[in-house]
Amino acid sequence: MPDIAAVILAAGRSLRFRAEGGREISKLVASLDGKPLVRHAAEAALASRARPVVAVTGHAREAVEAALAGLPVVFADNAGFAAGLASSLKVGVAALPSGVAGALILLGDMPGIEAAILDRLIGAFALQPDALAAIPIRAGRRGNPVLLSQALFSAVARLDGDEGARRLLVEAAPGRVVEVDIESDGVTLDIDTPADLATAQDAQGRQPPH
Repeated sequence: MPDIAAVILAAGRSLRFRAEGGREISKLVASLDGKPLVRHAAEAALASRARPVVAVTGHAREAVEAALAGLPVVFADNAGFAAGLASSLKVGVAALPSGVAGALILLGDMPGIEAAILDRLIGAFALQPDALAAIPIRAGRRGNPVLLSQALFSAVARLDGDEGARRLLVEAAPGRVVEVDIESDGVTLDIDTPADLATAQDAQGRQPPH
């Protein structure tokens, strides 16, 4: 099984969240089910096979790092976070050990990601030696996180602005992008507004106990 890392993008400014009434300095430190939003993604990554787990911080860095206190994550500071998502992706990839075969790119505002989903992506990627990426599919729709091969890391370094990995996936030969069917809304659910957070909290409250 190849060595796969995880990068959690947690440097954004949460502009929409705060514009629509969010009181927290960053949506990533807002509470969901009794813990900070970003901690859900970090705990899922740490419960998976992925190592190391790198958290890219920027806006509200101290608050986000405090939200992840006690977890064995590696912090990478993106001083240029205002330039957009690509800057965080580049900082995260640059912080990885040279020997990793790829990296799962997690968004800090997606609390429904589970370790089992991450391990399924890693397993599917491992089965296709020439794969450039593995991506979850939910009801015909591509979701997150995306697993990027080390072969794409040099292309990541050339991204700009709010460009994430989407362009790299579009440009990759279709046969080299592994699509993994996932029966979970967690791969498409992200939290952009206080209303999204309230809806997610309500959904958590309706779930039966484990």
